[in-house]
Amino acid sequence: MLGALTDFVEELRTVGIPVSMVEAGDAAQSLMAVDVADRESVRHALRATLVKNEAHLAGFDTAFEVYFGLSGSMDGELADVDLETVLGGTDGSQPGGGSGGDGADALADAILAAMLGDDREAMRHLVQQAVVRLAGMEPGRPVGGRYYFYRVSRRLDIQALRDRLADALTETETKGVDQEVEARIEELTTELRREIIRRLVADRGRAAVAKTLRAPLIEDIELMHATREELAAIEKAVAPLARKLASRISHRRRHQRRGRLDVRATVRRSLAHGGALIDPRFKARRITKPDIVLLCDISGSMATFARFTMQLVYAISNQLSRVRSFAFIDGLDEVTGFFGPGVDFHDALLRMGREADVVHRDGHSDYGNALNVFQDHHRSVITPKTTVIVTGDARNNYRDTSVEVIADIADTARHVYWLNPEPRRYWDTGDSVMSAYAPHCDSVEQVRTLKALERFIERVV
Repeated sequence: MLGALTDFVEELRTVGIPVSMVEAGDAAQSLMAVDVADRESVRHALRATLVKNEAHLAGFDTAFEVYFGLSGSMDGELADVDLETVLGGTDGSQPGGGSGGDGADALADAILAAMLGDDREAMRHLVQQAVVRLAGMEPGRPVGGRYYFYRVSRRLDIQALRDRLADALTETETKGVDQEVEARIEELTTELRREIIRRLVADRGRAAVAKTLRAPLIEDIELMHATREELAAIEKAVAPLARKLASRISHRRRHQRRGRLDVRATVRRSLAHGGALIDPRFKARRITKPDIVLLCDISGSMATFARFTMQLVYAISNQLSRVRSFAFIDGLDEVTGFFGPGVDFHDALLRMGREADVVHRDGHSDYGNALNVFQDHHRSVITPKTTVIVTGDARNNYRDTSVEVIADIADTARHVYWLNPEPRRYWDTGDSVMSAYAPHCDSVEQVRTLKALERFIERVV
């Protein structure tokens, strides 16, 4: 058990979940207080001692199934399962009279019956059969568990099972049907994943399987390529991340107030100690909150990146003196008014998409025209105290760059930063003009994930 725990902790650290030596020791002690034969008790004990962030639970659960899942061989455990009894069929090759040689239809019917009867033991046996018959697992084949899960789910048609289960429950129940359906389908998919992982571990070992199943943490997902489910998870992670970020910024500022040594005050203070300089005095440093101006490209895939940049900046606005936001595609419009205090950010984004005047020509990115509009109508918002943050890939569709506008802004503003979510190797390829703007910026940052965005904002605010 101790060896498995040590490997498990190492896997968590590899995934990106921080685990200290003290926490690893606490986890070992927690296992002495629970029944190690009870997997759920072990899971809860390790969760309580090793996980500090809700966003890390998915990575923890996947690693837990690899290192603390049920063990067994690839073939032996199914020898005692009576397929005719479990599936209700008469022919082992086509259980339940299904039309396919793998019995996918009969397996789906039997799984539905087990879910309706809340028969967990039958469900476990059926899931084993589904994986054996439908996954197409081959010993030694270096394929990740997601591939096998997809094959089984597709053959069983999980969505059709969900609909059939909902219809059956609706006939007997009137309340809470949707929640009950989702709970039972989740139980089925969880059991499928566990069985696939168990068989992969038996075949290839824990370390190899853990490597193929690793998924990036929420804060490490690339914003431009995130799926709908990942974007929803990132959305949930922004608010707690912003609270921690604001707390760190506030703490740093409190400890930065001590400035240079005040020689006169130190000498005067020493008179109370017989001239000994044991109580140095320092001049108080004036800490000013930055004035932020955001210029955000919201065309195409840039819209997702701009959305999270705005959301994170506005979430820490209490640490800023002022925030002014401007969105652009081939035109530019100020969108500060959409994000007032107490406004739901998602609703504000929808309003911005409908009402902001950001398309002046053909709706294709035109940084030059957008910068000219800013220069003509909003140049006065830039002061020597302003930090300007531009977000975008600098892909200008081979149009005029109006780089002189960025140069003029840089001459006045305190700082100018450019955040580009594209990989650095793609800069200045095709219609990218990143090198035209870069000389006029304090820095040009490759920012592709929520973690990188957090680190940048903490550094410049």
